Amino acid sequence: MKSNRPVNLSMGQVLEVNLKSPVAIASILHRLSGVIVFLLVPVLLWILDKSLSSPEGFAQVQEIFSGFIVRFVVWVFVAGLLYHLIGGIKHLLADLGIAEELQSGRIAATISLILSAISIIAAFVWIVL
Repeated sequence: MKSNRPVNLSMGQVLEVNLKSPVAIASILHRLSGVIVFLLVPVLLWILDKSLSSPEGFAQVQEIFSGFIVRFVVWVFVAGLLYHLIGGIKHLLADLGIAEELQSGRIAATISLILSAISIIAAFVWIVL
């Protein structure tokens, strides 16, 4: 007799199954990018507030941005935002009935991953270098 009870998988088994599917990778990265953007919004709002507070505050922010670490954090934010935007557009198209089948969904996920990689690399060159 075959049991229909759920099976608890280890994290390694879950990753082994999910990392083979571009749809799963896109979904996991979409969630991760949302968390990154959510966590970095207060930091960047503080930097914006500081830069708009006075000419001295603007000069301080310019000085802060001369360092690599801050530019890297801003790039991480922009990369998360770009990925989340492209993934969100893919989800909106699926909501409209475009690329919601299995094979077309895989193609759409692959295209969104490629477009995201290109835009994130361009943002790295623009912000960090």
